[in-house]
Amino acid sequence: MSFFAGAIIGFIAWFLTRYLLAGLFTVDQNERAVKTIFGRAERIPGATTLDDPVSEHLSPEERERYCYPQVRVIPPGGPYFKWPWERIYKVSVATQTTDMARDYEDPMANHGGQVLDAVTKDQLNTGLTGQIRYRVSERNLYAYFFGLKNPLVHTMAYFVSILRERIANFEAPQKEIELPSAQEAEEADSEVKKAMAEQGIITATPNSGITIGVSINDLRKNLRDLNEHMERECASSSARYGIELDASLITGIDPPPEVESALAAINTAHNQVSSDISLAQAAADQKIVQSRRAVEIETLQAQAEVEPLRALAGQLQELKKNGANALPAYLRNVRLKLYERAGRAIVEVKQP
Repeated sequence: MSFFAGAIIGFIAWFLTRYLLAGLFTVDQNERAVKTIFGRAERIPGATTLDDPVSEHLSPEERERYCYPQVRVIPPGGPYFKWPWERIYKVSVATQTTDMARDYEDPMANHGGQVLDAVTKDQLNTGLTGQIRYRVSERNLYAYFFGLKNPLVHTMAYFVSILRERIANFEAPQKEIELPSAQEAEEADSEVKKAMAEQGIITATPNSGITIGVSINDLRKNLRDLNEHMERECASSSARYGIELDASLITGIDPPPEVESALAAINTAHNQVSSDISLAQAAADQKIVQSRRAVEIETLQAQAEVEPLRALAGQLQELKKNGANALPAYLRNVRLKLYERAGRAIVEVKQP
């Protein structure tokens, strides 16, 4: 009897240790967890990712494809308890960094994960280097744990496909030069207009602007625009694969060595042309301002000469109102003052 009692006590102790004490678990601060019961994730009844803002960047077609149930997320803390037929899946939600050229299925691809090849619009094979920051989306843990076998591989492939498509169709932002208004152009003298025409500034109507194209080979000058475009286009990755791309950090766009010198020459010529146009426009604007000021000065001088005459005319009109003899008396007094100042007077004598 004592043997059976010891066996029962031992079984109970083993059961408590194996299934009760071992069923306690905790979740770290940077972790989130999901529980499955008999292999099925614990879900929020009637809720899917389409009801969450995480899916706002999906197109109507993609919303039908990437519809995942929302699961109950176990927050940091504990201890929590699980039964033997339950299983806990944990993942870190901290931001991580990886090289954009890294292939998690083939480590030797993309030059050993160092450089990502892409073809530009002018058929130039370009090497891209940089990093991407990502983190597991807490709002779509179902897709990360159960929707895909390797969500990071899908996310990287999605990022690379968008990046290569952007490089293949990239057009640099266009710069515009503001032209003077119609009134300013009319006030400019012929020399200013001629100088502007010779420099290629006045090639359209005023205020229409001139578009200066930037070569596709100047991709390196637009890294910020490229990174911002990648962040916008990859905003749906969390709804697709459960991984949120936090930032795209493309740091280098390097063409093959055999065309580097040619690109440098093109960029130098473009910079020289831009500099010449800017200098010509600055000189033209300065001359227009000087012409406008000269007109203002001449106008003020003419007004200064006319103003005394207007005042005199007003006084004469007031004198005329005082009677018919007022003006002749005024003219006589003026003549007397002139005679006093004059050293010699010539008087016209009427012939009899």
